[in-house]
Amino acid sequence: MTEIDPDFIETKFIEYCRYNTRSDASSQEVPSTPGQVKLAKQVVQDLAKLGLKSWYNAANGYALGFLAGNSSADVSAIGFFAHLDTADYPAEGVAPQVHPDYDGQDVVLNAAKEIVLRTAEFPELRKLQGQRLITTDGTTLLGADDKAGVAGLFGALKALVDQPELKHGPIYVAFGPDEEIGQGAKRFDAGEFPVEFAYTLDNGQPGDIEYETFNAAQAVVEFTGTAVHPGDAYGLMVNAASLANEFAAALPRDEVPEKSQGKEGFIMLVKQSGTVDQAELQFIIRDFDEQLFAQKKQFLTDLTAKFNARFDQPRVKLTLKEQYANIGTAIKQNPYIVNLALDTYRKLGLTPNITPFRGGTDGNFLTAKGIPAPNLFNAGSNFHGKYEYVTVEGMQVVAETVVTLCQEHVLQTGQRNEQPLA
Repeated sequence: MTEIDPDFIETKFIEYCRYNTRSDASSQEVPSTPGQVKLAKQVVQDLAKLGLKSWYNAANGYALGFLAGNSSADVSAIGFFAHLDTADYPAEGVAPQVHPDYDGQDVVLNAAKEIVLRTAEFPELRKLQGQRLITTDGTTLLGADDKAGVAGLFGALKALVDQPELKHGPIYVAFGPDEEIGQGAKRFDAGEFPVEFAYTLDNGQPGDIEYETFNAAQAVVEFTGTAVHPGDAYGLMVNAASLANEFAAALPRDEVPEKSQGKEGFIMLVKQSGTVDQAELQFIIRDFDEQLFAQKKQFLTDLTAKFNARFDQPRVKLTLKEQYANIGTAIKQNPYIVNLALDTYRKLGLTPNITPFRGGTDGNFLTAKGIPAPNLFNAGSNFHGKYEYVTVEGMQVVAETVVTLCQEHVLQTGQRNEQPLA
């Protein structure tokens, strides 16, 4: 029976939440903010205190650790990732509020400002009655995304170190920066992480697993007009702003985020600017299916050509930029990675919930670097704002899942569950 120390997990979570690690997309520094460096270096020290080999990579801002295996079986190394940065929301002076034996009712976060975490608005709260709930004080985010994953992983490492009867293979852990701005894992050095596969411990509830993400691209469409005095415009003026509006209106009306769900993709207009002389549209393109993803990009290419055919010179320029690829393509080639997690969930009595992730994770960049990395969960909720919360019990489940998964990896040596994935 694995013993997970809830007080240790709570202490680490609250300690780490108090670091301001808000990332900054406008920064040119690596990591993008100094608070991430401070926390990463503290994490390195804390890993060493647990008995792991640990180090900080100043080139990319990662804190890394290694725990040698203690099993006689020939077990491949596996890895776990959690990110240290928080989203673009106030993060200075985070003051976590602990509500022991939560009563399942509304929680007053800040009486002076009349900020209340209401069960009518967030009914999932009622399921947490009796647990140790941690919330914000209503003035900042909490940082559960992803410090709940960080604390849960630390709880697992402590259990593995303190209980040598828990057999496991080599384990690598990485705590990274700038996940919220999509930059951290791009810089990750896979050479420091010689694992067969890994898991990210990011958003989601116990039992969740995400091994498919969007394929993603950005499209920038530039329009060049001819600006003349409107009184003399007949036959001369080409209004770039009007062309941009017409282009945007020509896109499929139902293939937008607000009308899509599940594995349905979309083309989303995210920014529009322009004058008569120059205009620009920025789109993001998303789809789980590679063929449909390609069709969406081709649609924009064909639409650009159609518009240019109306003029004696090119007036519309399309620039496509690939952002990330669906991790499911690589992971389905080695279904053991997902089946191992599902077998672990069942052993723990968790109901598996396989969901396609309608976005991207660090796992997209890690998978592209040769480290297939589906996402499990961190047990937090209401991320990126003042209503964030998590329970100590939820983070315990994160820790129990990591420990049991490592044990299961040993038990399945030589007899892997390679059942194909849907």
